[in-house]
Amino acid sequence: MKVRSYKDLIIWQKGVDIAVDSYILTNDFPDNEKFSLTQQIRRSASSISANIAEGYGRNSTKSYSQFIKISRGSLYELETHLLLAERLGFTYSEELLEKVKSQIQEESKMLTAFIKKLENKEITV
Repeated sequence: MKVRSYKDLIIWQKGVDIAVDSYILTNDFPDNEKFSLTQQIRRSASSISANIAEGYGRNSTKSYSQFIKISRGSLYELETHLLLAERLGFTYSEELLEKVKSQIQEESKMLTAFIKKLENKEITV
């Protein structure tokens, strides 16, 4: 299977959704967190889909696989930051937090499956 555009990939689309929801979730964080945990959450969330896109642009399946792994690392980084924010009591929308946690679990599975398909040459760039 040949990937025509990174924008067609569900993993990229869901990555963008995670980033949007993470930005919304951090809007109500305390002001003193605007330049630390808020910023870390937003950076890790936005880098999920950004790395998927950047890897696609490398035009190499091996390179793409590496960028998808980096994307998965950003996903786990985001999850860690959100757990910390939750424990510190910064998350006021429990519903949105649970939605993002669920999105993270789903995205993790999808990224892992995509990496396997790239490494088995079932997908090419």
